[in-house]
Amino acid sequence: MRRGLGAVTVVMAVLPLAVIVWAAVAAASAESPGVAAVREAARLDKGGHFFLAVAAILLAAFLGGWLADRLGQPRVVGEICAGLAMGPTVLGRFAPEVKDWLFPANTLPMLDGLAQVGLVFFMFGVGRELTGMRLRSIGPQVLLVTQASLLIPFAVGAAVAVPLVDEFAGTAGDPTAFVLFVGCTLSVTALPVLARILADLRLTHTRQGQLSLIASALGDGVVWLVLTAILAVVHGSSPANVLWNALFAAVLTVVFLGPLRKGLAAWARSRALSDEGDGSDATVLVLLAGGVAATATLTTLVGVHQLVGALLAGLAWPACNARTARAATRLSATSKAVLLPFFFFGFGLTIDLGALRFDRYSMLALAALIVLAVATKVFGSALSAVLTGMRPRPALMLGVLLNARGLTELVILQIGYQAGIIDQRLLSILTIVALVTTIATRPLLRLLGPEAVEPAPAHSPHSPELHGVSARNEPERSSLSR
Repeated sequence: MRRGLGAVTVVMAVLPLAVIVWAAVAAASAESPGVAAVREAARLDKGGHFFLAVAAILLAAFLGGWLADRLGQPRVVGEICAGLAMGPTVLGRFAPEVKDWLFPANTLPMLDGLAQVGLVFFMFGVGRELTGMRLRSIGPQVLLVTQASLLIPFAVGAAVAVPLVDEFAGTAGDPTAFVLFVGCTLSVTALPVLARILADLRLTHTRQGQLSLIASALGDGVVWLVLTAILAVVHGSSPANVLWNALFAAVLTVVFLGPLRKGLAAWARSRALSDEGDGSDATVLVLLAGGVAATATLTTLVGVHQLVGALLAGLAWPACNARTARAATRLSATSKAVLLPFFFFGFGLTIDLGALRFDRYSMLALAALIVLAVATKVFGSALSAVLTGMRPRPALMLGVLLNARGLTELVILQIGYQAGIIDQRLLSILTIVALVTTIATRPLLRLLGPEAVEPAPAHSPHSPELHGVSARNEPERSSLSR
């Protein structure tokens, strides 16, 4: 099946795009009248260039994800690398004419619009993953691991950012925002990437799998709140406005997680939305997409980033109905497979890793941030787990899982760069940190081996339970030994 899909992809997409790019390069380099006539006849208008760019971005993301999967990495790592390759880092450096022809300036706003839609729907999916984890109670181990995985990297990141302010601060020129922002980037864990790694390695229902999911969910929620406050300060809001915005955000959160969530659940349980009723999947999907976009607009109006609004929509969306669940799954799947590659492309346009000045100071900053990012997440979380009763080797596995930063950090980095908190050099450095920490996750897990896996505890007052999946006495056999 996979070989057949690969052959179809080559015949239907790779070869046609390769011919198009070859023709463009040949036409650009040739001067004969015949070639000039062909080039004039094949000239694309704005719409043609837009759809050509869409095809190229989606194909590159697919190939990058496929290659990463073959190399034992999450597909998102390959998609991120594909986005970087289409920007000035690779294509712009070795074939700038091809890059300018494939992605002319007048198509970039349209591609950015697709990227923003993809990000909003992606954050809705993250909210759904968070609300899918229903805990009977949160025991002291979960709380301590969450605090360690969040506060230790945050504190160390903020401390190491102090000597970096003069060299890497952005146009906003706010040292406090810079220091807090670097702390945020080191403390985040990519929940979607973590969930994919756990599923691929069959670790979801292990003790470390459940603890890492909960700690990641709680920690990233705090990071988004801190980031929202940082952006409010950077945008020139007075302390009073920041407090009012925080109050509006808190009220909005209470409304979404309280009355609105209950109302949506009652609507979802109505006969009109049952599989036997007259409700339409397409109608629910359209209402959901419009509602997510409206919620993102609402949070923007009260001074909160639009992605927080999409996250709230995901938390409020009911999961008790098959029709609403299908609509949410389709929306999330479409955003990940079709729309997120446009974010990776736009992110790649803002970064030129080849132009990064690898002087002594930049190399020291890169090495220090990588070492501290790994050490604080892995050993800080592991130490907290050991102090609450976990054996050292399983505790290290928990820390390695929480070290995957991936996509979530890239989103935060893009927000910070656009707000002028960090400059392009630090954006490039932290992008490398995000990729290194994510790529290192699977090799480190395999190095620890299956002996580090602990079964999830049976139902107890302090055991976490994932919605729809009860904890098992005997865990599913992991694939770490393969």
